[in-house]
Amino acid sequence: MNRIPSAEAGSGLGWIKSSYSTAEGPDCIEIAAAPATIHIRDSKNPDGPRLALTPAAWATFLPYISPR
Repeated sequence: MNRIPSAEAGSGLGWIKSSYSTAEGPDCIEIAAAPATIHIRDSKNPDGPRLALTPAAWATFLPYISPR
């Protein structure tokens, strides 16, 4: 998976979207790492709800996700 940075003014977070995600493609998430949390959002709705996970919770989540 290649990572494509996505800029967001004023958030202080550097959002990363998978290169598997395109404007016409399937649903995808974006992530942004902060010192104590991993933030997750829907790439199609960047202003919508977000999750914030601890690094330990993120590590537990990773094995359950994969590209389609």
